[in-house]
This record gives sequence, structure tokens and C-alpha cells, in this order.
Amino acid sequence: MAKRILTLNQISVLGLERLPRDSYEIASEFAHPDAILLRSHKLQADDIADSVLGIARAGAGVNNIPVVECTRRGIPVFNTPGANANAVKELVAAGLLLGSRGILEGSDYVDTLAGVTDKAELNRTLEAQKKQFKGSELYGKRLGVVGLGAIGSLVAEMALTLGMEVMGYDPALSVDAAWRLPSEVKKADTLSALFSRCDYISLHLPVLDSTRDLVNSELLGAMQPHACLLNFARQEIVDEAALVGALDKKQLRKYIADFPSPALIGRKDVILTPHIGASTDEAEDNCAVMAVEQLRDFLENGNIRNSVNFPTLQLERVSGCRLAVTNSNVPKILGSVLALLADENINVIDMLNKSREEVAYNLIDIDTTPSTELLETMRNLDGVTSVRLIGSCA
Repeated sequence: MAKRILTLNQISVLGLERLPRDSYEIASEFAHPDAILLRSHKLQADDIADSVLGIARAGAGVNNIPVVECTRRGIPVFNTPGANANAVKELVAAGLLLGSRGILEGSDYVDTLAGVTDKAELNRTLEAQKKQFKGSELYGKRLGVVGLGAIGSLVAEMALTLGMEVMGYDPALSVDAAWRLPSEVKKADTLSALFSRCDYISLHLPVLDSTRDLVNSELLGAMQPHACLLNFARQEIVDEAALVGALDKKQLRKYIADFPSPALIGRKDVILTPHIGASTDEAEDNCAVMAVEQLRDFLENGNIRNSVNFPTLQLERVSGCRLAVTNSNVPKILGSVLALLADENINVIDMLNKSREEVAYNLIDIDTTPSTELLETMRNLDGVTSVRLIGSCA
């Protein structure tokens, strides 16, 4: 039976082509979908049918998905970290240039001269007025990068190639991220040290309880008056009321962000873009391909990569059929599942289990297809969230 994928946004064809039409159905409406694929659609808990096994977002942030409810129901939520990293990096580069030179102001001024038809007069006017749009070079300036994941590390590398000094801050820096990071990046011990010492600061953090309103009046007050803050990560990271207050007090020179809001639109010390950080053909293709491949691997093999609420777990398929079991991360539950298999003389060929906070996830390869009754008994075990049979041993 074909698996049904519900798409709640327009997904790149390049990604959807990774789903074979003989084993997958794709539509924007399904009564009982097996999985959901989306981008920015705001998904409510009531929108998630009981049949849904997994949800994949073609993008990095998942604040449009009720992750807590999905975890409670045993539904892994996948994202695509790094797939749009280059697109965001290039927009940050544009933001740095717009924040250092009078590009926008100069362009707007030139438009006011549309009625001047004499070329000599036009040139005299431009030469006389261009000094008001004078800026400064990025070369030799110091950029602070807050968050050194896939995007932040690319931004740091880009800034170094422009001749900037780079200071980074990321208390949760992973080993993989550390390997990606250029050795020239200097480490800041605290956020306040970074904010007080940098000419430009670029934010690259997810929205978590620990990062919401992270950039507050205290950090903004530590900035140098000539400094510029760039936010191409998430709007919620910056306390907007504190930001407006800091701009009014001239505690920073400019705010450049991808998240317009009524309080910021129209200010001369603010440059806003309409949430276009990942809006390139290449980024949309990359995100779609990555989301689809992760979702397909989960549906067909139970493997989990880049889930925000389940542990990473990949077990190569060798032979037989597979059980994917999700349960509360407490003792004895896996033992009870294995005991039920042993009672039915079902041999375990291979097994892997991992946990993440309150969630435990298990892949168990067996040599005999379990009965419907046995699967239902497993599902009814105290602490078991879901049991899925993948494939057939026959």
C-alpha cells in the first residue's frame, strides 16, 4: 500500500521527485496521511491526524510545529539544518555591506534626480552630494558571531575572507561544528564581552526557552554606539522593546534584520527584509531534498536523522523485518518488549536503542513477522508510546 504524504506548502519538485510514485502518494489533502511535509505552514495539534508517523520541515526552525505534542504522541519532527546555510550567509554578507556603506540611501537619492535631463548637471549634483553617503569599509572591523552552527560558521569564514576579525560565542558548540570553524575565529568567554568589543554582531541561534529575548537591554547597552546588530536567525531572539529603546538612546548605530514588525518599519536606523533568508531556488531545493530523504528513510527503515525531538539512530537493514518502538525513557520497558518476542520464539537479529531526554527509541530486527495480537500487546505495555512493524519477514 502506498504511503501518503501530506504537503502543507509548495515543496520543491526536486525534493518530491525523491519519492517513488509507485510507493508514495503526494497531495495537499489527505484524511489519513502517513506523514506531513511542510515549510512555513503553522501546524496546530488538532491538524495532526492519528495516522501521522512523522513530520518533516524543509527548513531549520520548527517553531511552526507543536513539537511537545508530537513528542507526547511519539511523532518525530525532522528539520534540515545547514541546507539553507549558504543562502543565509550571502544575505548576511549583503546586510554587512548595507550596514557599512550608504548604498540604500544613495540609491534612494539618485531616484530623486529622475527629472534632471542634463548629464553635466546630473554629474555636478552627484559629485556635490555623494559625501553624505560616505561609509566605512568592513576590512579590519570586528564581527561577533553568536551561534557557530552550520550558518554561523559559514558567516565567520566569509567575514575572514573580507579581512574582518571574527569573534565567536557558542556555549553549545558541537564537535562537528568545531571542526568546521576556521582557526582564526577568536573565542568570546561571555556574550557581554562579545557585544562590547565588536563593530558588527550577527545572530545565528534557534528559538529556545534559553534564547528567547536573549538580546536584552543589558546586552544592547554594552554595545558600542557605532556598532551594528544583524539578525537573520529568528525575531524572538531580540527583545523588541529593549531594541527600540537602545536605538532611541543611540546605544547602537543600526539594526538589520529579516523580520519586519510595526515598531521597526520606517526607522532610518533599521534595515528590514521580508524574511527572505532562505528564499533562493537553491536553498528551497536543498531543504526539500534533505527533508524528503530523511522522512523516506524513517518511513521505510525507521532511521532517524536530524530530528529535533528524537535521538539520532540509524541501523542498516540486513534481513528480516523491523520493529520501531518508541517509549518513555525509564527502565525495564525494552526488556518487556524483548520478553514478549522471546515468548513467541521470535529471534532478534540486530538491535539498536538510544534515548533523548524523556524519549527512548528502539529499532529491533527480527526473523519472524509478529502477529497483530503480539503487536497490540506491545503497544499496551505501560510506557510504550508506539510500535511500528516495518517490512515483512515472509
